[in-house]
Amino acid sequence: MNEKKGAQKLIIDMSKIKSEVEKKLNSHELIDKEESLSDKYLLTGIPGFDDLFDQGIPKGANVLVVGSTGSGKTIFSLQTLAYHAKQGKNCLYMSFEEPAEQLIDHMKEFGWEPEKIIESGHLKIRMFLTSDIYYDKNISGEDVKAMIAKDSDSLLMDLKPLTIQEKIGFKPDIIVLDSLTAISSTFMGKEQSYRFYLERLFRFFKGIGATTLLITEIPDELGKYSSTGVEEFLADGVIVLYNLRSGNIRESAIEVLKMRGVKHQKKIVAMQITSKGMTVYPDLEVFGDVNKK
Repeated sequence: MNEKKGAQKLIIDMSKIKSEVEKKLNSHELIDKEESLSDKYLLTGIPGFDDLFDQGIPKGANVLVVGSTGSGKTIFSLQTLAYHAKQGKNCLYMSFEEPAEQLIDHMKEFGWEPEKIIESGHLKIRMFLTSDIYYDKNISGEDVKAMIAKDSDSLLMDLKPLTIQEKIGFKPDIIVLDSLTAISSTFMGKEQSYRFYLERLFRFFKGIGATTLLITEIPDELGKYSSTGVEEFLADGVIVLYNLRSGNIRESAIEVLKMRGVKHQKKIVAMQITSKGMTVYPDLEVFGDVNKK
């Protein structure tokens, strides 16, 4: 593309967009939509985002939440859990990197009252070790690490992914796994074993019936949505969050790249993170020669 044209700068009339979003919230459209679709589909509760779907995210789906550092993956996931936990759904946040206390503090910053919903028993935030991704009462975490190091696929076949209900104490309706990137690092140099385990992990989440958001970190480069490419192939859906650079500023954007079995808008739209959390502007499309680096 001709460099003289430069990057097209995204111009947002925030006052107009904000007014439109507030009208929808005040008219309780989100609540009405949730009630009519609750049996088969899940809405995130994130203002504007659910309008990208005709129906919602299919319940029981495995969905990648993909983005580079600072794009809003954790906020998107925590906001979704907070919304559903307040409605009495069992929600689990599985962290392999950030301590639970840090995630709780993060929720406090947006006024989501994490202590209250945790006390209700509907939200649990747990820190896991990567060796915990396998569960077998007769095999220790160190044994698992040794198997992975030896690329012992024949031995790995005898192991099962962790048993959520036994370790957590309830059957979750919604799970966030943060992150697949951390798990893949355990299999560094053992790509075949990682792919094998990944297939079993996705089947495991399907088996328990929970809707699962699997956070995945990607570098700042276009067209790459996971570390191996297998993740987005196995997933039912892929939601991509962008931290776009246009000139000397950064713009936040979001896209439903893939969602099996449902109709959704196929465009990148503007998104904003405020003191109350994430808001998406489904009518404000981001386009042009935008360089993320």
